[in-house]
Amino acid sequence: MSLEIIILAAGQGTRMCSTLPKVLHQVAGHSMLSHVIRSARQLKPSRIHIVIGYGADVVHKLLAADDLNFVLQEQQLGTGHATAQATPFISADNVLILYGDVPLIEVRTLRRLLKHLVFGQIGLLTVVLDDPTGYGRIIRDIDGKVVAIVEQKDTCESQRMINEINTGIFAVPANKLANWISRLSNNNVQGEYYVTDVIKMAVSDGWLVATEQPYNSMEVYGVNDRKQLARLERHYQLRAGQHLMAQGVTLLDPARFDVRGEVTVGRDVLIDINVILEGRVIIEDNVVIGPNCIIKDSTLRKGVVVKANSYLEGAVMGEDSEAGPFMRLRFGSVLGARAQVGNFVELKNTYLGEGTKVNHLTYLGDAFIGARTNIGAGTITCNFDGAKKHQTVLGEDVFIGANNSLVAPLRVGDGATTAAGSTINQDVDNFQLGVARASQRNINGWKRPVKTKKT
Repeated sequence: MSLEIIILAAGQGTRMCSTLPKVLHQVAGHSMLSHVIRSARQLKPSRIHIVIGYGADVVHKLLAADDLNFVLQEQQLGTGHATAQATPFISADNVLILYGDVPLIEVRTLRRLLKHLVFGQIGLLTVVLDDPTGYGRIIRDIDGKVVAIVEQKDTCESQRMINEINTGIFAVPANKLANWISRLSNNNVQGEYYVTDVIKMAVSDGWLVATEQPYNSMEVYGVNDRKQLARLERHYQLRAGQHLMAQGVTLLDPARFDVRGEVTVGRDVLIDINVILEGRVIIEDNVVIGPNCIIKDSTLRKGVVVKANSYLEGAVMGEDSEAGPFMRLRFGSVLGARAQVGNFVELKNTYLGEGTKVNHLTYLGDAFIGARTNIGAGTITCNFDGAKKHQTVLGEDVFIGANNSLVAPLRVGDGATTAAGSTINQDVDNFQLGVARASQRNINGWKRPVKTKKT
């Protein structure tokens, strides 16, 4: 049977003390709402409807996609009112209700919930908490059947002792949802229309409410303030770390490690403290990553070593290559096998051939460098003329002396050498020595300037 999903994401989140809509605050480098959308898509619904309100234009601009239908809730009159804005667009058999500020709901949990959608039955996700304060309570009859949900502010003393609470996530036939939503009342302490009142109506109409529990209560943990956001972030990161450790990664301290994207790992990988992995990162076998490194949208082949305080973005490190400490590989940089990039070196859109060494204090941009070449300290490629970028090409077995400026466009042939302190702005052929520096003069009788004493 067909499925559509409604994600409620209209609230401002006043306790966040922010002009940013609550659902756009980030967990693991992505907005909470984008996490929910990603999970929703894995269920393969025919359409996803997102109810937006506060900051609607911003939310729509950041997350617009062909499979998303954004529905505006102009007045925030409760979750039932929000759901009512989306129901006219539903054409599927069944509907799943999710929330934009509950980002860690797992797809496997939702699939179990959807299995309860059989004739005469709806599915409701509940959870048992040690401290249920603030949440709507699940009311059951003497046979254990759900008969209602009572919000915290509407509970009596005995109901407040119940620790099974409503997550707000439920699955229901679309035609019944539309009918029950149309019958909602705001006769409660808050004066709002609660979507959870649908449960009481379903029971009244003779429908069975089948419940399911998440694997972990943090799946249904909602965010209302920054303290809760931080708690959710740490839970996400510990879960991500445990997943990587199960695949053969050693994390020296899982509490000081962040994943903000998709990571693929091999075996016997070692990651030191304060490492951040962003975007799409591929780490092969026997890689070692030192402390305080950021690796974004990059690939580390077998045996790579990234030393402390290094930054990689859009780069590829070949087998057994080394980088760092205090090194930066920018977008388009590729290190061949056994290449070495040392401290205070920056590469941008540069290829280093097999075994090439750039050990310290160097900038190489828009360069193609052959195998076994050595780049001396203090070397830079002058690749930008103020309007266009130009390429520097160095052959194999080249030796670039210290403190060289390589003015692109430039070619230096195989086996060539450039002298220390040179500004090379003309091509150097194979096995030639390029020298481009002013002649030294030694002046006799030179007197240093002397500071004038203050009176």
